[in-house]
Amino acid sequence: MNSKRIIDTLRLYDFRTLNYRLMIYTIILSIIGINVINSASDDSSQVTKQIIGLVLGVGVMLFLSMVKYEYISRYYWLMYFLAMALLILVLIPGVGVERNGAQRWILIGGDSGIQFQPSELCKILLIIFFAAYLQKNKFSINSGKFLISCLILLGIPLFLIFSEPDLSTTIVVFVIFCAIIFTSDISSKILKRIIMIAVPLAAAILALILILPADKNIISEYQYNRIIGFYDSDNESAADIRYQQENSVMAIASGGLTGKGLNNNSITSVKNADYVSEPETDFIFTIVGEELGFIGSVCVVTLLGLVVFECFRIGLRARESLGRSIAIGIGVMFGIQAFFNLGVATMMIPNTGLTLPFLSYGLSSLLTSFAGIGVVLNIGLQKRITF
Repeated sequence: MNSKRIIDTLRLYDFRTLNYRLMIYTIILSIIGINVINSASDDSSQVTKQIIGLVLGVGVMLFLSMVKYEYISRYYWLMYFLAMALLILVLIPGVGVERNGAQRWILIGGDSGIQFQPSELCKILLIIFFAAYLQKNKFSINSGKFLISCLILLGIPLFLIFSEPDLSTTIVVFVIFCAIIFTSDISSKILKRIIMIAVPLAAAILALILILPADKNIISEYQYNRIIGFYDSDNESAADIRYQQENSVMAIASGGLTGKGLNNNSITSVKNADYVSEPETDFIFTIVGEELGFIGSVCVVTLLGLVVFECFRIGLRARESLGRSIAIGIGVMFGIQAFFNLGVATMMIPNTGLTLPFLSYGLSSLLTSFAGIGVVLNIGLQKRITF
């Protein structure tokens, strides 16, 4: 786009319709996250990187809010192949970085650089791809041939993400795809058939995971122990994983109404005693509950809920199905990740290893989240534009 086209495009926008609430919610969550990470981690560089991530993220958000999402979606095939290239690249020995038995990161800038997690960016790329792919083929969307092509295109990234291994992100991407399908122009009869097939299939896969032993299971032994440890304390390896969730619940409960305060030195603190691993990422809400208490926890959950609500609200008011699918897909991404992370911290579900949007440490997650918000803001800006 040349400068004249950019100026002409900006003139079309009615900036009174820009969803400033959504911007404010995400920035407040990120600021809370920086303070909680500072309290949870002894590594000051993590706080510095998170602050840089917030500044860069806001810039990315503002930039993408000004770029027409229809323009971005024109390159949906490029986005798909970029996502596949990144997911393949991270699995190559020597390129992908292995940590805790999983190879999910690419190191940028040498040993002192940053770790980039391709699957985070790929979630946004796949949302835009499938929303655009369904829009471009809306007249054949109810044909069996087209639906099979969708499943094949979905199956490739799911297999690559699952191979890292990253079962939780695999589930998130699948749920996002289902949400996009439901918001498309597909007929209700086809949807009923899909549900009738998908629900029994999912139940069968879950039963298979629970029945098969760890050494012969379709998931890795570590993932198996995370699931089994949720209800079987006789398995020692699994019980060690469950122990972290039990400590998390005790920490949240110990925070009381107002919490113990950020950066506290209490010897009874779960954080200070290292009873929870990855407190700045997977168990960030544990620190929120312990140090900010019930009031702080409610504020965080409320803000996350408002982010999801505004994404849905913008999606439902979008002027066509492409914008609707993208906005709702991004809203579902935030919602399902928040549900999993909060569910793990409060021991409602097995340990999944997913970050909490905008709060957990990680530049990949933070920048991707702000990029998603930027696209949603642009969809909201265009709801009153006529061409």
